[in-house]
Amino acid sequence: MSSSFSWVCKDVAEELDDLCPVKSLSKANKFRLFAILQRTSHPWFWKSEDIPVGYSLLDILEPNFPVPEPEVSPPMPFRLSGSKKLKGGLGVNAIEEGSVSAGIGDSRECNIEIRCTSIPEPKLEILQNRKLVDKEPSFMRYCRVENKDLYVVTEAYEVTKDTMVKDRSSVNLKGKLLLSLIGKFQAQGQGQMNKKCSVPIPKGAVVAYTKKKLVIENDTCDILLSANAKKKTFQGMSPRSLSVSVARAAHARSERRDTEFQHLQNEISEITRKLARLSKDVQEVVFCSLLPMLRDREILYDLMIMLELGELGHMHGPGGVILHELRKDSQTGLKDLILYLLHALMVLSDTQLNLLAQSMEKRLLLQQQELVKSILQQNFKYPWNIPFTLQPELLAPLQGEGLAITYELLKECGLKMELDNPRSTWDLEAKMPMAALYGSLSFLQQLVEPKSSSEPGPSQPVLSPGYI
Repeated sequence: MSSSFSWVCKDVAEELDDLCPVKSLSKANKFRLFAILQRTSHPWFWKSEDIPVGYSLLDILEPNFPVPEPEVSPPMPFRLSGSKKLKGGLGVNAIEEGSVSAGIGDSRECNIEIRCTSIPEPKLEILQNRKLVDKEPSFMRYCRVENKDLYVVTEAYEVTKDTMVKDRSSVNLKGKLLLSLIGKFQAQGQGQMNKKCSVPIPKGAVVAYTKKKLVIENDTCDILLSANAKKKTFQGMSPRSLSVSVARAAHARSERRDTEFQHLQNEISEITRKLARLSKDVQEVVFCSLLPMLRDREILYDLMIMLELGELGHMHGPGGVILHELRKDSQTGLKDLILYLLHALMVLSDTQLNLLAQSMEKRLLLQQQELVKSILQQNFKYPWNIPFTLQPELLAPLQGEGLAITYELLKECGLKMELDNPRSTWDLEAKMPMAALYGSLSFLQQLVEPKSSSEPGPSQPVLSPGYI
């Protein structure tokens, strides 16, 4: 469901230009007009997220003052469609003797009607320099101390009626293969598997929005009308909670362009060193909790929001296990490390998250990490499309199903891949998802690194049957 909704939001945002797409259907109603958003801190090589704090701008301003009347646009109809395919031949000696050629494809289509509810800039003047309420909400105290930037939604693009997204997926196989990219499916000779489903988007769901930064000073609130203004929300404050690595990256961002792979490598190496200093018990809990969560983006997103808002409250399932570890010891830096991974995972597609879970189960992380590292080392500095060849020695350990999983991970980043061809083409659009994939693989692989000889116990987390 999340993947289909995200696809609709991204397409609408691109069609209308300069809009922010909503990432999660469960949070779609929290991006309405006047909603306050918190901007996440982030590593320098991928994007920040907007997180709704659960308050409206009108909740923090003194009452009994005029409120500008929203303007509502006429309905705007869209017909959205998209498809992708993966074809190729693949040796499958690791599964059983023989070979297989596979064609994997999916398509989506949707007829949707959107309207925009907005407060034009002239009307925003009514809200300028308004006094704040006497009792400051707890989220503002937290954001003030942590020096978090806040924004307000000034345009919300809503669905005008209940809408269905039609999803179709198909697999065509020749030969013998046990393919788990789409679930366990065994075929011999020729086979075809088709799947159709409809995903509902309810009336009133917000699919895209625009925002403006809030500036709070001397108990008054301003709305910055210029997108290029560099002011912080809380004037005169300095960040306290940013980890050393993120703070260093933020400083470096203003001094250099992100053209050198070594900067990315240094960032990730620092994260994995910090992970390695955690006890193996904690690492095992994190690893075994993350595995089932990777198959549900909504849970990952909810956990990220809780940590970004400084909340360590209640959560069901494996997310609750991680929160329990954080409550036990808040001094180890585990929160920043988990947030680092969650930001990386949010860059990846739903398909990639599922493939990462399979890679964890099949112990493919190290081979994939080395392969992704080699691609980034070769191409990270290039701002244009350029052909490259995958190194045979890095492909050799990835046979059969492991190779299919890895190729699909790369293809989902935007690389042009074919299963029976080691040659590919670098695409600048692949840079961010490839960096996030490398960060995710490095983080997860560190959690299964063998203990040092001085540490007794098993070398890897033992996965209980319920996790596989």
